[in-house]
Amino acid sequence: MSEATQLSSAPGTAVDGLEPVMSVRDLRTHFEQRHATLKAVDGVSFDLYAGETVGLVGESGSGKSVTGYSLLGLIDAPGRIVGGSVHLAGQQLVGLDAAGLRAVRGRQLAMIFQDPMATLNPVLTIGAQMQLALQAHGRIPEAQARARCVEVLRQVGIPDPERRLQAWPHQFSGGMRQRVAIAIALLHKPQVIVADEPTTALDVSIQAQILTEIHRLVQDSGTALLWISHDLATVAAIARRVLVMYAGRIVEEGPTRAVLHAPRHPYTAGLLGSLPQSSTPGQPLAQIPGSPPPLDALPAGCSFADRCPHAQARCREEAPPRVSDGDRAWRCHFPLHLADAEPRASGASGASGTR
Repeated sequence: MSEATQLSSAPGTAVDGLEPVMSVRDLRTHFEQRHATLKAVDGVSFDLYAGETVGLVGESGSGKSVTGYSLLGLIDAPGRIVGGSVHLAGQQLVGLDAAGLRAVRGRQLAMIFQDPMATLNPVLTIGAQMQLALQAHGRIPEAQARARCVEVLRQVGIPDPERRLQAWPHQFSGGMRQRVAIAIALLHKPQVIVADEPTTALDVSIQAQILTEIHRLVQDSGTALLWISHDLATVAAIARRVLVMYAGRIVEEGPTRAVLHAPRHPYTAGLLGSLPQSSTPGQPLAQIPGSPPPLDALPAGCSFADRCPHAQARCREEAPPRVSDGDRAWRCHFPLHLADAEPRASGASGASGTR
């Protein structure tokens, strides 16, 4: 195993000669309550590169979706971004005013939501909604706008796209509605797409079709995709790199195959162990014991210590630093699968690996 190296935390730093399309550094999003502050995102850092898919995984409440919404500036009171930076092609998004964010959303940075019926307007035809999305960033001749709508509908596998432009959302199946939502996200050929569990509500066969389509589209267009999911099997099928999130922090990151084959963090190992294919037929599914700590009372040490089978006294007293080894990183005092490694702490936040 290679000698551990410190990964730069400077936004926009090249990795293996490539410049990231998006650089997130020490992002912190909190929700203020009357007597407490919920640290939903607590010092998150990562890079996204053109044409790659990165998976962001974790249990419900780990901070995945809040991270995605924070990237687009979609956090409303009582939540707010209290620190950190999000650079998209060199432009700082944190602190950008409403007009500036509207200019970026859809054109450079798009989002695919979990429920397409919450995304699509039920009183407008598909074509009207798509053309409104196009016209939001500049006037386009109607014939040209229609041609672009037809093109992206065809790209996402909608049959007879010219006719379906006149259809209403309720006339589409759940899978077709999600394809339309993906098509709208692709209209302006954005540099980054954030997908927040967009296939969760679909049956398995439709999930597989949409995963195949969006993976191909991202690679063909050069768009970077952040795929947020609790489903490790889905992430394994689509993502080049994976970020594992727990209690508002990224606790492990690296190439998907390497992380899933030999996890460093016990939490990642627990997620893998709870998959049905990891259990003995006829026996109850394995579970990670306990529950995540409340976000308004995070422990001084490792947030996973009370659920971890390998925890020692140090884990409860001292927060583990971010440790890196080549293109992998983790936060654990006693990492798994490190018989021949001597990694060292990488200090503050940093980029998480290569494309």
